[in-house]
Amino acid sequence: MPRIPVHTIDSAPAAGGEILRRLQKRFGRVLNIHGGMAHSPVVLEAYAGITGAIADHGTFDARTREAIALAVGAVNACAYCQSAHTVSAKVSGLTVEETVVIRRGEAGDDVKLAALVQVAREIAGEIGEASDAAWDEAVAQGWTDTELTEVFVHVALNLYTNYFNHYVRTELDVPAAPDIDD
Repeated sequence: MPRIPVHTIDSAPAAGGEILRRLQKRFGRVLNIHGGMAHSPVVLEAYAGITGAIADHGTFDARTREAIALAVGAVNACAYCQSAHTVSAKVSGLTVEETVVIRRGEAGDDVKLAALVQVAREIAGEIGEASDAAWDEAVAQGWTDTELTEVFVHVALNLYTNYFNHYVRTELDVPAAPDIDD
């Protein structure tokens, strides 16, 4: 059960309401995670700031961003983010089967993407560390130092949302992601 109610644009504190308007335009509606974050405009603004920096300066395509989000959400067992990013991943060109493979931590057919996702998984699961083997494999697959640096902000964003969802117990308002234990 959620710990806090979900704000709407009209019920949110003034600063939060404006950010919710922007997010509503982007997502088509106010998602429960954003409505929860709106209780504290600093929480919502921090989220918007990181996503804005990624939109303005990031180099990864949507497929890569979603693969990272799915992997981090799986490491952190965040049902909300795994579900939301499964929906987004399908729009970005990943199949449902590929989303499950990524969440399971398996390599799949795209070895280049799998190498980067492994770095992200390790960062999320090992308190910011990534093994030399994972780093070296990502480099061998063609990821640059710039891209390997950028992956960190994507992991950080997803840790932020995963932990927020755990903390406030965000209620799922998107279709549930397929089970990965089948």
